[in-house]
Amino acid sequence: MRWEGDEIGRGVGDAERLVPGVSDLLAAFQEPLWVAEEPEVHLLPHVERWCENDGRLAVLTSSTDDQHTFVLDLEWRGEPTSVGHARAAVFSLIGSFAESATYIRQRRILSDGSLAGLQFEIGTGELAPDTRFRPHGHAVHINVAGIR
Repeated sequence: MRWEGDEIGRGVGDAERLVPGVSDLLAAFQEPLWVAEEPEVHLLPHVERWCENDGRLAVLTSSTDDQHTFVLDLEWRGEPTSVGHARAAVFSLIGSFAESATYIRQRRILSDGSLAGLQFEIGTGELAPDTRFRPHGHAVHINVAGIR
């Protein structure tokens, strides 16, 4: 069983039609100097404004690591919730700064076998020819504590 209610036990097709777009984004990730400077100037205001307006997440810290990844440590302030509801909130937050091409991966952070939080790795950017700016992007890690 792959999920609750799964009666087939396998998929029904592939997602090959998405490969060209994913390949474009992957190629951009590998371009030297593709990651834009000053995410605290370009991304943080969007994140802070979204958190203030929504109220479910709060920014604890923000920093840029030595690989130019913008790291946001957030705390869940909403009602006790499921991982799915927390994911929906984080995806909405990401939407406040996401550009035209975006990759998102959620990972569970475990402590003593229990869920201690969630981590989201995000790559987002503008790709040619779909941008009026020079192609560029951002690498972001969002850590969310307080999810139960």
